[in-house]
Amino acid sequence: MIGTMAQLQFHTMPDGRRIAYRHAEGRGPPIVFLPGYMSDMEGSKASAIFARAEAEGNACLLLDYSGCGQSAGKDRGGEFADGTLTRWCEEVLALIDRFTPGPVMLVGSSMGGWLALVVGLALGERLAGMVGIAAAPDFSEWGYSGEQKAQLAAGESVFEDNPYGPEPTPTHPLFWQDAQRQLLLDGPIAITCPVRLLHGQCDADVPWETSLRLAERLRSDDIQVTLVKHGDHRLSRDDDIALILRQVWSLLEGEA
Repeated sequence: MIGTMAQLQFHTMPDGRRIAYRHAEGRGPPIVFLPGYMSDMEGSKASAIFARAEAEGNACLLLDYSGCGQSAGKDRGGEFADGTLTRWCEEVLALIDRFTPGPVMLVGSSMGGWLALVVGLALGERLAGMVGIAAAPDFSEWGYSGEQKAQLAAGESVFEDNPYGPEPTPTHPLFWQDAQRQLLLDGPIAITCPVRLLHGQCDADVPWETSLRLAERLRSDDIQVTLVKHGDHRLSRDDDIALILRQVWSLLEGEA
């Protein structure tokens, strides 16, 4: 859990939805952590990054996408079924612009790695560096069967077994249809900043080869892919988190 000094606050979007966030003032490009699908800013990786940023005086920003975590509910960000990559990208960019007009460091986990690419393309030269943790670009394409895609295209939600909780994991038509317009892996990705990609080779959700394919597509000449032999999808063991922190701060020190 994040320390009590990181006060929960809300940013109101033009349409009235309220996005929960925690922000630490500090030096250097702000580290912006983007959670995975149906995840939030209270996870162990986000908490560890924020805690170190606070301890070392680095700027850091965490947020919950609309419909997720503290941004869920009618009086806040709305329902998860309304969420899309486009909508969440707008929220991330709005919060980034609220706190800095300058360079930004993005750290994305799973779907957050895909969203980091979308946000990074929008930031252009402001993107100072990127870390992908089991990044899952294009999972709306490779992560569903033909039957499931037909259901989603017809406007029906798909529910799958959830290895991380008792309730099934939903995919709603709005998210899937928007995601299919955000596919990136079939061509070059115009991101040129330093990129670090971490992936567990025991990842049962996102094939580790996805990070290798992503490395090929990115235009950056400064890319390192780290494969964790016994790492799972979450990469949330103590050693995994220590590795993530080393990767993030190595990029920050390169910007110093």
